[in-house]
Amino acid sequence: MQMTDAHRAQLQDILTWRRDIRHFRTDPLPDGMLDKLRHAMDSAPSVGNARPWRVFRVIDPDLRTKVRDDFAKQNAVAAQAYGDADRAAYEKLKLSGLDAAPEQLAVFTETAPVEGRGLGRQTMPQTLEQSTAMAIYSLWLMARACNIGVGMVSIIDPDGIEKLFDVPDTWRFTAYLCIGHPEFNDDTPLLHRAGWQENTKAHWQDR
Repeated sequence: MQMTDAHRAQLQDILTWRRDIRHFRTDPLPDGMLDKLRHAMDSAPSVGNARPWRVFRVIDPDLRTKVRDDFAKQNAVAAQAYGDADRAAYEKLKLSGLDAAPEQLAVFTETAPVEGRGLGRQTMPQTLEQSTAMAIYSLWLMARACNIGVGMVSIIDPDGIEKLFDVPDTWRFTAYLCIGHPEFNDDTPLLHRAGWQENTKAHWQDR
């Protein structure tokens, strides 16, 4: 298939409007949307075609509460790392959508998959987690193309999440995703708009 200028323009729109969403509506996703997002993940590249991502759809209220409690704990600890002025600014930021997002996914990486027979990861085993990251981003772009928002919660304890979900020893926690209809759309990162950190130029060099 040959891509056209129209494809490229549409992709640029998706990239521009793909933001980390923290403000969600509570209404459920349309029927079939999760299957569409799963298929997008399955279309992602992976080292050795190992497809190491392992995903839990988190629907149990008790599990959700424990994740939210851990976020609150870790967020309070993180705030104490800042001086008074920065701490006040930090505490005003909304840094997760755990309170409202109708869908939540816990994503892990299998670090010793049989699939792929080790191809491509002998010298760089981190390519397994990189593969999972690409699968997450594929889901994220598809969600945005369907007017659905995604937010990644990083202020949680990875070891605690692995214990909470009782995963095998070879699984590593990669990401916790909140998914749903955004309360509003924005083409600018929230942290840039809030004045915490503006966009900076990428560092490209010729060697």
